[in-house]
Amino acid sequence: MIFFLVFVTAFLLALGLTPLAARLAIRTGAVDQPAPRRVHLKPTPRLGGLSIFIAFFAAIGVSLLYPRSDPHELERLAGLFLGGALMFGVGIYDDYHELHALPQLIAQFVAAGIAVASGVSILEIPNPFGAPIAFETWFAILFTLFWLVGTINTVNWLDGIDGLAGGVVVIAGAVMFIHTYRLEQYSIALLALALAGTILGFLPFNFFPARIFLGSAGANVLGLALGVLSIIGGAKVATALLVLGIPILDVAWQIVSRLRAGKSPFSADRGHLHHRLLDLGLSQRTIVILYYVLTAVFGALALILPSGIYKLIALVVIGVGALLVLIKIGHRKKIRADPEE
Repeated sequence: MIFFLVFVTAFLLALGLTPLAARLAIRTGAVDQPAPRRVHLKPTPRLGGLSIFIAFFAAIGVSLLYPRSDPHELERLAGLFLGGALMFGVGIYDDYHELHALPQLIAQFVAAGIAVASGVSILEIPNPFGAPIAFETWFAILFTLFWLVGTINTVNWLDGIDGLAGGVVVIAGAVMFIHTYRLEQYSIALLALALAGTILGFLPFNFFPARIFLGSAGANVLGLALGVLSIIGGAKVATALLVLGIPILDVAWQIVSRLRAGKSPFSADRGHLHHRLLDLGLSQRTIVILYYVLTAVFGALALILPSGIYKLIALVVIGVGALLVLIKIGHRKKIRADPEE
């Protein structure tokens, strides 16, 4: 019954609040205007984070009726809420005033630091060849900060076309739910269910053609939540890496490409994989469905494959395959831009 209550709370609140958030955005000026590097052709509200923040944490509040799987879970949930509130506030400011990249990055590290201070930490990672690799405290803190800031930016940078980031997060949340439920971490499974239910309620308004965007507030909150949920109850980094393999590699590819071009790694452009596919002629719907299918397949592999060498092999295969695709697409785009070469 509690699983039903948490899901319905998240879903119905997001479904009911999202149209209200869109109206508020239009009235108050939080509207994303068309621009050369953006794909939408008409002004679109960007306060989706408002309904997502309220629905997600309201559903987590309902989940507190259930006994916790971990004696320190409430402390970690407090860290998630405080860090999420900071990400939400900074994101709302960016949705109205276009905050520069450096202040946003600093805020992301502070939010991640709040989560770490509450006990969210990756203390060890699986070793496919033997016993888990345990981290020293200082390295565990740095590694966790890097992971959380990475998941925030992965979701943020994935939010480039209608419904893409939200749908990927739904699938990731569903995989986390199944994984933690099978481990009998039921209270943690409720958190993943709250995340998936929230985005499912939001997606009808965000799928192409979108009537509202996630905005920075929505993407920031989802990224932090996804990162924290992959750690609470024991780090599930390998599972998260498999599910988010393509978006994470795309982020790494973009950072390297921008640095090689002498640009800031946080400078905005149309170099992401979904933008490249769009420039090659694929429709937004086709790209989004392709991402959904691949994420679902990799999520299924994360659930089916035993921990250890098999997941490592899957990660390597996915990484190499995605890298080859990025190189091929980059080469085709260069040829199209300069047909004389």
